[in-house]
Amino acid sequence: MQGMSEREYAARAGLSRGAIQKAKTAGRLVLHADGSIDAEASDARRAGTTDPSKQRPAVERSSAPKLKPVPNAALSAVGDTLREHGLPPPASGGATFLQAKTANEVLKSQERRLKLAKLKGELVDRDRAEALVFRLAREARDAWVNWPARAAALIAAELSASCSEAVGHEIVLDPAAMQKVLEAHVRAHLDELSEVRLDLG
Repeated sequence: MQGMSEREYAARAGLSRGAIQKAKTAGRLVLHADGSIDAEASDARRAGTTDPSKQRPAVERSSAPKLKPVPNAALSAVGDTLREHGLPPPASGGATFLQAKTANEVLKSQERRLKLAKLKGELVDRDRAEALVFRLAREARDAWVNWPARAAALIAAELSASCSEAVGHEIVLDPAAMQKVLEAHVRAHLDELSEVRLDLG
């Protein structure tokens, strides 16, 4: 082939192949004997026969495509992901394509692992877990608060019996006083336990 094919010349001129075929049919292209396109001569003929106001500028193949700036949040996420897995973070100028691709693959792998763990029943809903722990803690607290009233009379009777055997005469302990003392100690203990905070992070 002496010259260019329609596809090659369309890419050179920045036009569709259909537009090149129309120009060829209209005689605005110069062809070699084998039917291929003489690019230089065709450019000159097209420039002389085409209305400049309807001419589209040729595609500048040397110019790089315009890219949208990457948000700082995305760059920060790439850096955090790489650091978490012991990989070098991006330089101050921004992440390279390889670093961004690596971070993306790491995140996809983590997402698949979480989905698999959820399917296996190894993960539970966080809100549900917190509600369950809160309910269990409330039930345990209520049980402790009610315990002195149940235990005071039994403890007083046991202490009275053991004291009377030791000294040889009957000693009677007041169950109400015993309950009051027990409640004070139980509530103090519950106050200490209430300072513990659940951390599911």
